[in-house]
Amino acid sequence: MGFEVCLVGRKLAGSLPLNRSYETHRMRLMFIRGPLFYAEYNFRLFFFLLFRKTDLLVSNDLDTLLPNFLVHRLKGVALVYDSHEFYTETPELVNRPRVQRIWERIEGMIFPKLHDVFTVNESIARLYSEKYGITPKVVRNIPATFASDEPKSRAALGLPPDKYIVLMQGAGINIQRGAEEAIEAIQLVDDAVLLIIGAGDVIGQLKQQAASPALVDKVIFLPKMPYPELMQHTRAADIGLTLDKDTNINYRYSLPNKLFDYIHAGIPVLASRLPEVSRIVEGYDIGLVTDSHQPEILAGLINTMLHDEASRSRWKDNLRTAARELNWENEENVLKSVYQKYV
Repeated sequence: MGFEVCLVGRKLAGSLPLNRSYETHRMRLMFIRGPLFYAEYNFRLFFFLLFRKTDLLVSNDLDTLLPNFLVHRLKGVALVYDSHEFYTETPELVNRPRVQRIWERIEGMIFPKLHDVFTVNESIARLYSEKYGITPKVVRNIPATFASDEPKSRAALGLPPDKYIVLMQGAGINIQRGAEEAIEAIQLVDDAVLLIIGAGDVIGQLKQQAASPALVDKVIFLPKMPYPELMQHTRAADIGLTLDKDTNINYRYSLPNKLFDYIHAGIPVLASRLPEVSRIVEGYDIGLVTDSHQPEILAGLINTMLHDEASRSRWKDNLRTAARELNWENEENVLKSVYQKYV
């Protein structure tokens, strides 16, 4: 659309290199987590933005909103807020009421003053509307139509060629995402391995769990990787899992990116019964939805999905339909309708 983009974030020891067609700026911080991290990041971000010539600020999630809003007011620069989740109800905050109140005060002070707000689905948009009287525009985190070279073989990817592959992927494999139960369930699925790709708070705990003698050669862990490489692995799987639990408002109304990655990779989905996720899985008929996280029930559903050839054929056809409709080429029009004002 003619913008010169600068993406601002932080750089960690394990951060992947960025190779983008636009400018990037990643700050090395003294603190990597906790209150001191958030204080340092917001302080550094404020001064970076204050002395940066810019025509439009885009704040991604509540933990970047305060410095963006202050610079917006001080310099009269336009501000767009892009909220990828119902931040104040994340599990990391609901169990820490004092910290939660701090973020709620920041949000409550700023949100009613915003004009252009995006969020990721209709459910979260409705929650914000009920809370603040402002209805965000919905832009789902849907990937562009995926085009790549020929799919790599499992052998080329270092994956077992003679096993079914059940996949869970994500940059935030955290508590209450169903990963622990998935590991327990894979013990009960013959000739199958669970492939976990990504990072998150519970990866270390999951690796300890998978070290059990009963799980030898049943669980494979791979780190975060560039998106084209990730999608090669996704396409090699037989089933994709998205098993977030309905334990808090943020998870209840989540719509994980991995759901759309599975759709574009053409693999059937086993999902927990969350409103936005099940609406897509059942609406397009691209897999099964479970009401339980009991490992025995998950294992039974996985076995059904692996061996019911008629259903797999139907799901594969429906996945192609879903991928044609659920893609960034369609979704980006909502985003453009707002950014067009600032060109």
